Amino acid sequence: MIESGKGSDVKWGNELGFIILPFHICLHDDPLQYVRKAKKIVDRKKSSLEVVLTHLAAEVILKIIGLKAAGAIFHRMISHTTISFSNMIDPVEQVEFCGHPVVFIAPSGFGPPEDLTVNFQSYVNTMMVNLAVDEAQFPDCHELLDDFVESLRLIRGAASNFVKNHKKG
Repeated sequence: MIESGKGSDVKWGNELGFIILPFHICLHDDPLQYVRKAKKIVDRKKSSLEVVLTHLAAEVILKIIGLKAAGAIFHRMISHTTISFSNMIDPVEQVEFCGHPVVFIAPSGFGPPEDLTVNFQSYVNTMMVNLAVDEAQFPDCHELLDDFVESLRLIRGAASNFVKNHKKG
């Protein structure tokens, strides 16, 4: 059991850092082209100081002007964002809560200020996609979710074909 307190080396609480990515809408013949482009941008940004500096800025703002003002600043920033993605990696083995097996985990925020929030949650080799949408912008959210599923199937199929073709050669 992890013990909390000043004598413990364990740091408790959530740590938040974020990067702002461009969202390109275009058609590619190869579904993996989206993945390659996004990976290139994310890798470049992850090796920059953007995540560290946004985390430090958030901590400084929180400590200097307080939670309410920091929340207002964060809300204003998120309000000017078209889409937000989050991903959480969970255990690969099933867990129990009070002796009952947990079937799936799908956390999300309620009432986000942006038009679309996409949460990817992995748990026991299963991926959950959870959408929070502004119904005025996306009147048929079920179709949007179906489009996400189809896109992920296309990317998975293209990746499988890529691996098969490269194993042969």
